[in-house]
Amino acid sequence: MQERDKDQSSVGEALKKKIVDRSAHLGVIGLGYVGLPLAMEMAREGFHITGIDVDKERIDSINAGRSYVLDTPTETLRAFLAAGKITATQSLEAIRELDTVSICVPTPLRKTRDPDLSYVIAAAEAVGNYLRPGQLVILESTTYPGTTQEVVLPILEKSELQVGRDFFLAYSPERVDPGNRIYTTRNIPKVIGGITPRCTELAALLYQQFVERVVSVSSPGAAEMVKLLENTFRSVNIALANEMALMCNTFGINIWEVIEAARTKPFGFMAFYPGPGLGGHCIPVDPHYLTWKARMNGFEPRFIELATQINNQMPDFMVSRVIDALNNKQKSLKGSKILGLGVAYKRDVNDIRESPALEVLQKLLEKGALVSYSDPYVPEIVLGNQSLHSVELTPTVLQSTDCSVVLTDHSTFDYAMIVAHSHLIVDSRNALKDFSAPHIIHF
Repeated sequence: MQERDKDQSSVGEALKKKIVDRSAHLGVIGLGYVGLPLAMEMAREGFHITGIDVDKERIDSINAGRSYVLDTPTETLRAFLAAGKITATQSLEAIRELDTVSICVPTPLRKTRDPDLSYVIAAAEAVGNYLRPGQLVILESTTYPGTTQEVVLPILEKSELQVGRDFFLAYSPERVDPGNRIYTTRNIPKVIGGITPRCTELAALLYQQFVERVVSVSSPGAAEMVKLLENTFRSVNIALANEMALMCNTFGINIWEVIEAARTKPFGFMAFYPGPGLGGHCIPVDPHYLTWKARMNGFEPRFIELATQINNQMPDFMVSRVIDALNNKQKSLKGSKILGLGVAYKRDVNDIRESPALEVLQKLLEKGALVSYSDPYVPEIVLGNQSLHSVELTPTVLQSTDCSVVLTDHSTFDYAMIVAHSHLIVDSRNALKDFSAPHIIHF
């Protein structure tokens, strides 16, 4: 028994040595907005990275030196390719040669708004098929507390290898903020929770090589809960801002002025802002993972559900604002030309997942409006059974439009030109706060 313990201990020590001397071969499964920037940071510190993705277009793009993630410059990708630091493949057999595997696959919702772990399960099964002694597996996908322990671990244990001795498993939630030029994969603290203390130690050691700060917690469940708390915190506070906006609208008070004045208080207040709804890969989705898990354990999360209801009604409110604005101009929504300014879920990104702008435009289209849009980051969208292409934002386009609606406040928009040539503007993002004109309708 002592000899076996010594052998298993040496497995962890061997991996530790590889990580420290940069000889470890690192792998990333899922090369999207989380996985590709993570791989870049690993490569920046001298590791050899193999990226794995089922999407052939992504693989071909990476191997050709073309980045499709805005936070990953093409020049950086090409430099790492030229140096032999990164390769990309669809082959799952590449897992066999890896020392560490970071799983960064999507965790969407089903149509029933329940968690969809199919991508996580598929990735875990792929790792399990090629699992060998000495490998470290880290799940980064956002999910409910218990996923690493209850879903991933049993799959990997089918190999008959023992966690904490033969292989190592941990959870570390992704905390990427797409488009953020200040906080990146490198300087956002990394939370780590391993199945065993040894798992935590090795996962923390890995991330310490390319992340400025690592925060270890007692378990994967605690680490999973950290991410859900962070995004639920944002969801409920945005819901409060949205409800205050609806209330201020009935009072004839400018909500933006109220928030800006409130945030001058140096303590006890954190500014959150209203908008046309929640969008993106995390905030509209993550609270559902938490509430689902809570109900499975007999707890009814009423406060979180209320926030979701408030946030979900904002697209309808935006439609009503457009209808009212047109009515004041003696125009009907039906037959009016509506131009959506921005369709990405947030400024200066090309991500339209769960974007409230799409829902607003879809609702306007269903009510008979003639809808078009302009977004420098999103060349094409689908509304219902219609495919729309982004139009160039010109004075002629604006002058031919009955109402322009600011849905995403991209910094690249020429707002002075928009104000000068639009007949009517409904601004849901306070992008036109520096302009005052009777044809501007603020949120």
